[in-house]
Parts: sequence; structure tokens; C-alpha cells
Amino acid sequence: MAESARQKLPFRFYDNREKYLMFVTTCSEKWEVAARISEELPHLIPRPPALRVFDAGMGDGTVLTRVLRAMHQRFPTVPFLVVGKEISLEDVRLSIEKLPDRFHEHPHMVFVATNMFYGEAPRLMPRSPEALARLNWHVFALDGSTTHDFDLQIRRKLQPILSEGWRITMSPKSGNPIYERPSVAVIYRRDHEFSLDRIIPRPGLTEGFYDLVLASQPYQARVSAETKVRNVLAPLARALAPNGRMVVVQSTGRDPGMEIIHEIWPKEQPFATPRQALIKVLNNALKAERPKLRCLPFPDSRSLFRYSLHTLPSEVSESIGTSTLMAAWNAAVYVAQIEDARLLPVLSQGGFLEATQDVLRRHGGLWFTNETFAVVRDSV
Repeated sequence: MAESARQKLPFRFYDNREKYLMFVTTCSEKWEVAARISEELPHLIPRPPALRVFDAGMGDGTVLTRVLRAMHQRFPTVPFLVVGKEISLEDVRLSIEKLPDRFHEHPHMVFVATNMFYGEAPRLMPRSPEALARLNWHVFALDGSTTHDFDLQIRRKLQPILSEGWRITMSPKSGNPIYERPSVAVIYRRDHEFSLDRIIPRPGLTEGFYDLVLASQPYQARVSAETKVRNVLAPLARALAPNGRMVVVQSTGRDPGMEIIHEIWPKEQPFATPRQALIKVLNNALKAERPKLRCLPFPDSRSLFRYSLHTLPSEVSESIGTSTLMAAWNAAVYVAQIEDARLLPVLSQGGFLEATQDVLRRHGGLWFTNETFAVVRDSV
């Protein structure tokens, strides 16, 4: 792609690895999202041959692995089929690095990673014949029985395979990353292969319906409700099994993090689709499937939850260090999805750390507020 053409592509904020990794390690969002999703587990009613989970954007795998721990506690003997969609090779690597302890504690689990689109990933099947002809499907049976066994095989054998299959290109229309080849990696323990046979996915034979769908921040905040529903939420809702439950998590902007943003950009309003507006559009899109598919908006007491920047009390009550201020600033601009092109002038002019410090002192720290709602499919 020519440089002039490349510069015209929209910037994808979530593809900035440094901002993402700094946010993940300095804030408790992943912990709190996993805890909130785990509250929905009592509503699940698994049916043979497995409890099926779809993660609509694994990220670094922190949310998914924490939910899997909670699932094991509640369903210790139920086989799991876990499918994670993720376009980023680095995120897939970070996710599968967290799997050895899951395979050890819950050996009757099949884990699948894919880079397909939302409309394709639940069934692990590309829509176009051209993409289907390029399907890159790998089955990886882990030998041994210890976390060390599993970790060595994932690092030495599986990681190189992923590097080949997770190459991306950029969409000329949206600037979003899209796959060069649709890829699937199926991982399970070889010593449980016999009992897992019924749930191991095979090309063209995946049912594509799930008991639990995780949809945590699966879209860009600024796009319209219609786009979020058409491209992400409606396809995922249609992939729910009877008694299935999709939990949607998104930012609200009603928090001190947004105060930092407004100190620099007073008119900034990145969160254009509060859950009530999103549910209205989603209900309209799913009207053909209703009443079997229903949206649960939840009252604020159940929907809203906070997560915080990791700080010690002394860090904000006394002198606030530069590293803490930088972490707080990064978290604020990451959550608000501020593009680099808009950040550079602010960074060169200065004043952003002072604004961040004022907000931290005023509130005694920094936190953000997310909201959730659910979509459920009735059994009849």
C-alpha cells in the first residue's frame, strides 16, 4: 500500500499496543468485568455435550481466564467448549499463555481461537467461497498432564503456527484490521480426546450456538448504535443457544476519567450510545426473533460498576509521582479513545499532567464507570 493511501486510512485507537498494555496493567477493568460477567453464571443451564462460551474479543485473555475459573467452580465436571475471537496476533499469544493452568484444573475443555468476523466466528465458517478456500485450520492436542508440559508445547510448537495464520491487512473502507486468511486453532488435552470427541470443532460441522457470550467493549465507542448492532451485537445475539445469555459491557463516561478529558477537550463526547439507546436499536433488529430473544437493560444498581487506577493512598494524598500521572493520563485517553493525531499537540504544549493531577487530588484517585446489559434466548 502506498504511503499516501495508508495515511488516508482511519486510525484504529485500539491497535496501539503500548496504550493498551499500560491500561491493562495499571487499571482493574479486566478484573471487574470478569467479576461482573461471573455474576451471570447462576442463570446458565448447560445442556450436553458441553457448556459453550464465546468471547467476542479476547484481548489479552484476562477476562476470559477469570470467567473460566468461576465457571470451573460452579460446573467442575461439565465439559467446556470455549471459542475466542481475536484479530490481534499478540493478544492471541497473551491469551493462550494463560491457558496451561486452565487445562490442568479443567482437563475436559476444548479451547478455540479464531480471527474471523463476528458474523462468521460463532460457526467457525467463512461466508465467502474465496475465504473458505483459504481456511487455515489447526488442531493442537497437548501431551502430558502438568502446566509445565502444556506451557512448553504452547510456546515452542503452537506460537510459530499462530504467527503464520494471524496475518492481517487493513480494510480500505474502514481502516479496520481484517484477516488475510480465516484461521482457527483448536487446542485440547490429548489424554481426554476420547471424551471430548463430540465437542471438538471440525470444519463445516460447528453448530455455532453458545450458552454464554462475552461482549466486553467489542466496538469503537463513537460509531453509531446501528453500526454496533448490525456488525456486532445482532450476529452475536443470534448465536445464543436456548437459555443462552450474552453480557454486554461498555463505558459510560460518567466518571473522573472523563473530567480529565474535558479539561483538555471540553466538548468531547465519545460515548454516543448509552445502553438504553443501544437496546432500542437492538430490539428493532431482533424483532423477527422476538419474543425468544429479549434484552435485559438492568437497573443502574445492577448495571453500573466501577474500576480504578491501581494506586496507593499515599500516592494521591501526598506528592503524585510522574509515573502515576502518566498512567492516569493514559487510562483516560485510552478509555475515551483519543487518536494519536489529537494527542500529539497536547503532549507538546504541556498542561495535561497538571490537569490529571487536579482530578486525582479532587477525587482521591481515579476511577471509571462501565455499564452492562444482557440479551437472553428463552428455551421455548
